[in-house]
Amino acid sequence: MLAGKLLLHFLIFDKLWHFLLLPFILYWGVVILIISEISISGLIIKLFNIKYKPGTYEYSFGDRNTFKWIIICSLYTPCRKIIEIFPVGAMKNIYYKLLGMKIGENTLVGGVIKDPCVTEFGDNVTMGEYAIIYGHIQDYSKGTITIGRIKIGNNCVIGAGAIIMPGATLQDNVVLAAGALVTQNQVLEKGKTYAGIPAKEIMVGKNAKKL
Repeated sequence: MLAGKLLLHFLIFDKLWHFLLLPFILYWGVVILIISEISISGLIIKLFNIKYKPGTYEYSFGDRNTFKWIIICSLYTPCRKIIEIFPVGAMKNIYYKLLGMKIGENTLVGGVIKDPCVTEFGDNVTMGEYAIIYGHIQDYSKGTITIGRIKIGNNCVIGAGAIIMPGATLQDNVVLAAGALVTQNQVLEKGKTYAGIPAKEIMVGKNAKKL
């Protein structure tokens, strides 16, 4: 009864300080909700070790890997939408690690990671906003889902709006231009710069002047 009376007291906005306090209450309520949503989904996936493996599988609940993928999507997708909208800072990397993603030191994960458990980032990697990394492709005509591991080496830069498809590898010191498309299973070689759709090597700096 006492708790009810206290709650009723705060719900009656009959004083100016009540109205001044309301935005702060709402703000911290949203913050707590976001942290709780992210933490709970991440811990469930981590504690029950829910991960799927690369390969091509029948898209049905009867397939074990597909079923795991569906579970993770159900838990992860709402949280992914949240962290796309709200800046959560270092908690973003912690959350991805709970989902099984490997992230090196001094690495900034911007954009969207569709399949964290099959995605690996090395050290000193920068991924720009609106870039997307896909770890899966669904083929509705065949009723299958293909999952591929993505590996990003050390000291790589992924430009804003770039798209990386399943099975792709960026070796160390690769620069991927904004808006580029890395196709399925494509390998970008060490120390080179790529741009375009599909991504192709381009010459920069002194090498470009020689052309």
